[in-house]
Amino acid sequence: MSAGHGDTGASATMAKLKELLHRSENHICADCSAPDPKWASANIGVFICVKCSGVHRSLGTHISKVLSATLDKWTENEVESMIEVGGNSNANSIYEAFLPEGYQKPHPDSSPEEREKFIRSKYELQEFLKPSLRIVSHQTSDSGKHAGGAPHSDGSKSEIGMIEFIGILNVKVIGGTNLAIRDMSSSDPYVVLTLGHQKAQTSVIKGNLNPVWNEELKLSVPRQYGPLKLQVFDHDMVSKDDLMGEAEIDLQTMINAAAAFGDPELLGDIQIGRWLKSDDNALVRDSAVVVAGGKVKQGVALKLQHTESGELELEMEWMPLNM
Repeated sequence: MSAGHGDTGASATMAKLKELLHRSENHICADCSAPDPKWASANIGVFICVKCSGVHRSLGTHISKVLSATLDKWTENEVESMIEVGGNSNANSIYEAFLPEGYQKPHPDSSPEEREKFIRSKYELQEFLKPSLRIVSHQTSDSGKHAGGAPHSDGSKSEIGMIEFIGILNVKVIGGTNLAIRDMSSSDPYVVLTLGHQKAQTSVIKGNLNPVWNEELKLSVPRQYGPLKLQVFDHDMVSKDDLMGEAEIDLQTMINAAAAFGDPELLGDIQIGRWLKSDDNALVRDSAVVVAGGKVKQGVALKLQHTESGELELEMEWMPLNM
């Protein structure tokens, strides 16, 4: 298929999603009724606001796969799944069918605790669903592994469920240069990003020391966040994957600059911060934080540490959840 046909197909897919989003019932968040929701749970089939999207992300993608209705790339299957559900009213008629009389749903200004309690009850525990439709089994090992916020028998909550996220970090792993050799004459590199309890990784590129990924990875940023850790590994079919280098990225410069300047959609294209190269970090050169096209972005070139050679190039985009 030519690039032109692919672009046309993607445009048609997004046009269908936009048409669904513009239905009157989808003009408010399915969970708290905040106006103009710009996020969605692709597998549940609801449009949600930015605050509720943070809670949905904490449920895990096996329960709710969160995508931006305007910024992310959607597959045709994901859009068709949304259309099949039919929008927020249809979804709520199922997930809130047995909402107790007088039950107060969250509102746009509800606390994070109120919002999380309702969303977990609605989708993870399925407390308001018709009993015959409930599909969750809390006894399976998989459920126990992923459903970090589910209440325990003593009424407490696990640690992961209590994390409050402040934003979404979209990291585009662009490519590597002069990476280290870990096989006979080359390597099969892939990149792993770690932030707190979360990990995300790129695909493996076979036999290439100058790989180009151009892959986007998403991580939720908790209120108490540390550096973004980056590692490059050589994929090995037989033995343990070999480390090809690592680096750390200080997220404070970007997040603090974004908070200081406010809504990027109201700003022109400007530089709002700069992370300076020093002996204490892995930067190849100074890294500017900019507003471009209404988005906060930061390009980063890193010299990999604890290895003989290699550099990696990334582009990060910051989406706060409090706007």
